[in-house]
Amino acid sequence: MSTLNVVVVSGNLGFPSKTLTLAEQILAEIKLLTPLNSTVYQLADWAAIFGPARHPGELNDEARKVLQTIASADLLIAVSPVYKGSYTGAFKHLVDFIDPNALVGVPVILAATGGGYKHALVIEHQLRPLFAFFGANALPVGIYAAEQDYDGQRFAEPIVLERISAAAQQAVDAAQTRIHSLQTTQKTA
Repeated sequence: MSTLNVVVVSGNLGFPSKTLTLAEQILAEIKLLTPLNSTVYQLADWAAIFGPARHPGELNDEARKVLQTIASADLLIAVSPVYKGSYTGAFKHLVDFIDPNALVGVPVILAATGGGYKHALVIEHQLRPLFAFFGANALPVGIYAAEQDYDGQRFAEPIVLERISAAAQQAVDAAQTRIHSLQTTQKTA
């Protein structure tokens, strides 16, 4: 079993963050399944760097390293809070800097947090098409967690925990299959 390079992009804009909590719960579940190296990027830490930039040439070396790390992921976890039915503008702005070919075939867990269940379709109507543009392998199980699913420290609602578990298993399977396929292709080339 290969050690997975897992990158988390959490669209949280402040602290404390339920969005970051959900991202960390997903990452913890994956750690139970496979060895991994992880990098967590919180938008709250990066918005001031990415926000004013209009094109990649305006990014500093540190921001370009963030994009390289995202592009090198064996598995990406993309989590955003929901505002007015969609991911945040700052989240989309960061994603706009990713090379269109950087995520082809990369398994992506899509997740979102929101004030209520009325936003639950953000995964299907907003996040899934966004990552389809990149040719990423957006996994079938997405995770939406509402305010009422949060117990003050973590998301504890059984259906959210079931979806985290299912998404983690799908992600590990997809990432290991992709790594094996890439290694086989390299050996025959």
